[in-house]
Amino acid sequence: MQLVYSLFDLLAFALIGATLLRGWMIAAGLTLVVQPGRFVVAVTDWLVQPLRRILPGGMSLGRWDGACVFAALILALAYGGLWTALLVSNSGAQVALSTWMLAIPVAALKMLARVALQGLFYLLLMYAVLSWVQPQSPAMGFLDRLISPVLLPFQRAIPRIGGIDLSALVLMLILQVLLGLVV
Repeated sequence: MQLVYSLFDLLAFALIGATLLRGWMIAAGLTLVVQPGRFVVAVTDWLVQPLRRILPGGMSLGRWDGACVFAALILALAYGGLWTALLVSNSGAQVALSTWMLAIPVAALKMLARVALQGLFYLLLMYAVLSWVQPQSPAMGFLDRLISPVLLPFQRAIPRIGGIDLSALVLMLILQVLLGLVV
């Protein structure tokens, strides 16, 4: 049963992460016609496109695409419902409806926070590694456009030490602490 939980969690993480990445790429002004944009579109179009037709006027949340954010919320709530149902059915306990109604959004919010924090951590890790080994790669430009708005306040506050920017490392440590609180 643990394998089922792990596979379900991985699938939900990937789908929610892809929808959030798609929204973030749109907010950052990145094109979706080159990789990883094409992959993200292929994975999320089945949910994002119908939501664009349903939502009023292509609803946006600032620079973020509302359909992508709403898709991530729907997926997280579906995850919360299915996760809660799996846990309850596996335990055999009788659960009150009020408990269900609280457990589902809590599980959904935890999953959204986990995806956002871990996703940002992985992007920062790729950014840090590429900045050392291959700073001129095309992927570096993509990562820089995504990471810069988040990293810039840390770069301003943390001085370079011996010409080395440690702001990504500090942000990664903060993300790990936050992730520990969420999980």
